[in-house]
Amino acid sequence: MSESVLMSDRNYYEELGIQRDAKDQEIKAAYRKLAFEYHPDRNKSPQAAERMKSVNEAYAVLSDPAKRGQYDMLYRQYGDGARNQFRQSFSEQDIFRGSDIQQIFEEMARGFGLRGFEDIFKDFYRQGGQGFEFKTSGGHAKGFVFNSPLSDKQSGKNSRGLMGTLAQKMLSKLTGLYFPQQGGDLRDEIVLQPEFAFQGGAYAYYHRVREKKLVVQIPKGVRDGQFIRLNGMGKEGIHGARAGDLLLKVKIRTPFVKKMKDMLGLT
Repeated sequence: MSESVLMSDRNYYEELGIQRDAKDQEIKAAYRKLAFEYHPDRNKSPQAAERMKSVNEAYAVLSDPAKRGQYDMLYRQYGDGARNQFRQSFSEQDIFRGSDIQQIFEEMARGFGLRGFEDIFKDFYRQGGQGFEFKTSGGHAKGFVFNSPLSDKQSGKNSRGLMGTLAQKMLSKLTGLYFPQQGGDLRDEIVLQPEFAFQGGAYAYYHRVREKKLVVQIPKGVRDGQFIRLNGMGKEGIHGARAGDLLLKVKIRTPFVKKMKDMLGLT
């Protein structure tokens, strides 16, 4: 049986090598030791990244009194199956919310001369870039993304977005932390009668993507080709980020008489 399978069967206490009655300082000390052991500067094993991710998850849960209490309750009911039960109730964002994992890594970098995440990314891609750091309700993360536009000579496509995505995926793999990503915008078209566009008012719109009915307030005097933006009605965000927007393009129906005159070339 592979190490990755075995790790999925370990309970969180076994993951950190501690007893179930371990105190907060014991939990942190055990995690520091394992994080140091599996840091990519010290451990080049192909399994090290996955082991680090698993250790991070265990520490994020057991270092938080509320999450630890929930896990312990599940453990009494499900035994070693509590880990899977816990992950069904808590998202990745929930698990790592409020964790001090990033701070611990920075302390190791300063205390032992190990590289931080930014240096790891620079070495991996060997291209110019910049660090980033953000704090949200979903936690705190720090890493490295590229700011120099790299182009595919054959396709002519700009790869800045691709490299940023790869950097985020790499950081997620090393840390177990997941990045919030705002949802994309959606676009659609609504057709209005001229009288309604002039007067404005409530317009019934069916959101096909979300399969729900919306009431859109059409501003008085809206013009053909204008857009009405509905905040948060676009694609869903990832890992707790806000959804994108829905952009409705206004098309004003041409009156029948005018349409016939235009077709016949009459003024």
